[in-house]
Amino acid sequence: MSPETALSIAHIDTGLELRGGQRQLLLLAHGLRQRGHSQLVVCAEAGELCHRAKADGFPVLALPQDDFKHIKGIRQLRRRVNQDTLMLLHAHDGVGQTVSWLASCRTGARRVATRRVTYLPKRRIDYRLKYSYTCHAVVAVSKFIGRVLEEAGIPHAMINIIPDGIEIPEGAPDAASRQAARDRWRITDNEFAIGSLGGIGPEKGLDLALKALHLLAGRLPNAKLVLGGKITAEDLAASGFAAAVASGQVILPGYQENLFEFFSGLDAFIMPSRSEGLGSAALMAMAHGLPVIATRVGGLPEIVEDGKTGWLVAPESAESLAQAIAAAAANRVRLTELGNNARLHSKEFSADIMVERTQALYRRLMDSGRPETR
Repeated sequence: MSPETALSIAHIDTGLELRGGQRQLLLLAHGLRQRGHSQLVVCAEAGELCHRAKADGFPVLALPQDDFKHIKGIRQLRRRVNQDTLMLLHAHDGVGQTVSWLASCRTGARRVATRRVTYLPKRRIDYRLKYSYTCHAVVAVSKFIGRVLEEAGIPHAMINIIPDGIEIPEGAPDAASRQAARDRWRITDNEFAIGSLGGIGPEKGLDLALKALHLLAGRLPNAKLVLGGKITAEDLAASGFAAAVASGQVILPGYQENLFEFFSGLDAFIMPSRSEGLGSAALMAMAHGLPVIATRVGGLPEIVEDGKTGWLVAPESAESLAQAIAAAAANRVRLTELGNNARLHSKEFSADIMVERTQALYRRLMDSGRPETR
């Protein structure tokens, strides 16, 4: 296949929320569209991805919520594979992988599955069979996930390490944007703002961050924790954050459409996760000139360099997290130096690099000439 040949691609994701994986799908789709490829987004009719993909001008095949096991949707997609000669189906979540396989098996189309979660099924043979027979290639978003896949028995030749991509802002936030963000949050300049982005589920480890702040009450009483994202009253009640929010120690600015504004107001970013495939939120913070304090789990050590772009701490240790936060707040010059290093390092994970690597994988699959047997 010529490097200039346009591809016809279907992206499949059945999630209802617009989370990291769905954002990566859109980022990839935008980059591929700029390179001349035609694409179809297959997603849940009631999901946020459906609305965003349509707003961004992508053709959408919406999967109705009342469609048991997506049977009708699979039939519709199979017709599209045959009629529109879709060359490649890229599944971005587990259910999407099944939809992709059933809609295109024995059609000649190639299938790719992205793996960004770290857990394994109870029986590894299930994992091995799923990946070996439902797709032709697997994208692992970190070396850590690549090792997890190999340990589960997925052939090494199928695994492709392609980290998530991020959009790099032209410049880091300046003093004016910092002040504007902090004014919105009612944080003074002498308070130390630590930020996090996303949910507050147990896997994110933010309960450890709350414990760390309690440990720092005497040494760093001016610390504030800013949690960006869609957080409900039920989330707060279940997580134990309600009292900290009421006291003003934790600030909830809500869903962040403008990430530049969010990161502008922070002094450091934390990611005390219990499990993490890669940590694209940490990468985005780094791109905005913020050093990152993260646990040494999953793919996080692949993006955060201890002592150079931030701090890596022991998992499940509120004390280690507290020590790193105190160290970050103690030396503003050092904090700025690590933030500058972080911004420079983040450019190795640009969206363009991710799109180019994914496009190259697609072309290798299309050039393989291997007959369809699955």
